[in-house]
Amino acid sequence: MNEETRMTEAYTRKVSPLEEMFLHAPYAIVTVVARIKGEVTEDMLGKAVAKVQARHTHLRLRIEFDRDGIPWFTAKDVEEIPVEFYPRESDDHWIQVLKEQSRLPFDFDSRPAIRFTLVQSPAQSELVILCHHIICDGLSLAYVARDLMENLGDPSLEVETLPDPVPIDSENLPEGVSLNGVVKYFVERINKQWREERVTFEQADYQALTEAYWHNFKPNMDLIELSEEETSLLVEKCKTEGVTVNSALAAALVAAQQEVQGAEPFHSQITVAGNLRDRLIKPVGEEMGFFAGAVSLKFKPKPKLGFWENVRKFNHKIQPLYTNKKLFEDPLVWCYLEPGILQSLSYKMVGGMVSRESPSFEKLSSFSSRLDVISSMLKRQKMDSFDNVLMGTALTNLGRMDFASSYGELELERLILKPGGAYPLVFVNLLAGIVTCSGKLSLVLEYDEDRIDRDTVKEINSRALQYLLESPKQTAS
Repeated sequence: MNEETRMTEAYTRKVSPLEEMFLHAPYAIVTVVARIKGEVTEDMLGKAVAKVQARHTHLRLRIEFDRDGIPWFTAKDVEEIPVEFYPRESDDHWIQVLKEQSRLPFDFDSRPAIRFTLVQSPAQSELVILCHHIICDGLSLAYVARDLMENLGDPSLEVETLPDPVPIDSENLPEGVSLNGVVKYFVERINKQWREERVTFEQADYQALTEAYWHNFKPNMDLIELSEEETSLLVEKCKTEGVTVNSALAAALVAAQQEVQGAEPFHSQITVAGNLRDRLIKPVGEEMGFFAGAVSLKFKPKPKLGFWENVRKFNHKIQPLYTNKKLFEDPLVWCYLEPGILQSLSYKMVGGMVSRESPSFEKLSSFSSRLDVISSMLKRQKMDSFDNVLMGTALTNLGRMDFASSYGELELERLILKPGGAYPLVFVNLLAGIVTCSGKLSLVLEYDEDRIDRDTVKEINSRALQYLLESPKQTAS
């Protein structure tokens, strides 16, 4: 680690229970892509990454386990962040690179859980920032992308180191957010059972789990890129109709799925992510970390009402849910669970798929098939079978990022968000990642090809765009 990225090796803290939910999950990967006009050289990016690493604490840490198997962040003996370069072969070459990079396990025990890849040409490049959810959320990576652009555009820029992030835990929850007696009783029972049955996992187990996940599942993505004109049109329509852009996007995806796939019970199950940074006792600024919650609701569009009337009904239904009580409902419980419980969920779900040739096979297959408190938790959540579809739409919208578009001789043409998640993608029909930057909205739809095929997703995308931009008055049932 060079002088620009060096920090005191005394820094250490436990991984919080909420962060541990993502630890070793092979599908918990967040990606932000910055499309850049102008030439970015390898030397330029290397120096910019070093400065951004000096700015963000989480980019200077690795994870180590103590003798009891408890994970800790530490700044001691941290290896370099990977920075790779690919000659840009086509406009969509970055998508293939992203897919390849997503399959690679992170070196949690030796370096920060992030990698930077530049798909490079003299005129235009895509900077792919791939990061594990344990150290970031979508907003984190948007800020990192902006910080990189600033340092690429002005290499002489001085580093402003941000404060160490304070994670979401039981000491940092908003006033009025607390466990009630009944929930506390059940959490204590779960903790007691886990202490009696506890299994600890290590880097080799995670590597086996990652290989098993990517061998058995088929995650894919489709991308919608609105022009500046189309983005402005959508924003103005939403203002005219008195709804948020987020509500319009969610309602369009739900309606399009029902129309293209035929009405399914899971289509009405919707989850929308929310930002928790300003709601904590110690508010978070632009520091890296996981600071996101979600609200869930049921909504079934009524075709006879017309699209925008359905959006208004959706908007009316979801807006009251953005309260501390709802947004922190799950994080609150997770904060009080014993270390290891949330981490073990990935191993319980995917561990049975590990190859017999793997050194971890016996350990992981045995744990996956064991009936215990973790299997009971998954059964209650209907996550004990990959045949179950828990949600029709899960949506993360970073909103409008008010970043500059010009950085020296470079232009930030667009940001793209691929949100990833806490659970295998197969449980969700469509996972949407949305961000607006440089006046242009980008929408990624993630899906599992064993759940829904590529042509169907493209048809859903096309129909959703018609709803949003053409504003049909009536929709056939």
